Amino acid sequence: MAETPQRIGVIGLGAMGRPIARHMLAKGYQVAGHDPNAEAREKAAGLGVDMRDTPAAVARESDLVLVVVAFDAEVEKAMFDRDGIVAAARAGSTVAIGSTIAPSTARRLTERVPAGLNLLDMALARGEPAAEDGTLLILGGGDEATFEACMPVFRTFASDVFNLGPFGAGQVGKMVNNLILWACMSANDEALRLGEALGIDQEKLRAALVRSSAQNWSMSYRADTRPIRWAEKDLNIALNEADALGLSVPLAGLVREMIKAFKHRHGYPTKSLES
Repeated sequence: MAETPQRIGVIGLGAMGRPIARHMLAKGYQVAGHDPNAEAREKAAGLGVDMRDTPAAVARESDLVLVVVAFDAEVEKAMFDRDGIVAAARAGSTVAIGSTIAPSTARRLTERVPAGLNLLDMALARGEPAAEDGTLLILGGGDEATFEACMPVFRTFASDVFNLGPFGAGQVGKMVNNLILWACMSANDEALRLGEALGIDQEKLRAALVRSSAQNWSMSYRADTRPIRWAEKDLNIALNEADALGLSVPLAGLVREMIKAFKHRHGYPTKSLES
């Protein structure tokens, strides 16, 4: 695909997909979408998204389809169900996976997608506030020419975009990003609580630390105050991939347990989401 796609589809119009669609519409792209949730459909339609009944109907009229759903199983359903993307996508069109999925799931996608349908990683980082502001980070992967052709679309909602290698490389990058994110958040929480127990106000200490060698993204942007419902899913991805390689990653297991304790202290649901 040499030309920048103009007709864009979005599968999943929730907290991430909806603002992404809004940014693309503002830049003049035609946007069609699908979401099984009635409230999400209504909100997206209010922005000007042309709603369709199935992922297949979206793919049929799109040059580029962005998949922004929550779980690996939902990605595979959107792709391969009878009314899924693969059933109707035109030869030469592109599907970009914005969902956080396991690298092993990305490998399965490449084995099942027919020739002529281009797959790109579009793993999204920085969270919902960045989606609203149009300042997401994309950890991408896939054919360089195809990725470059889609870059103007990506730039409508992402301020930083990286192609890390072939399809699947972006999901590896997102897995690594998330492991470091949750490890930093756990370390911040434990250290600040220790400081507080020794008589230092947490917010005063944080204000100093963000200017120090202890500074990290989680501390500066207060990741501890944002929804962390995906943390255990992210860590399970890392642990499962490491197990498949026979690689020891003991910090990942420890951080998963620390995240459970953090949720318990802050009154968040502690039951893990499916991975």
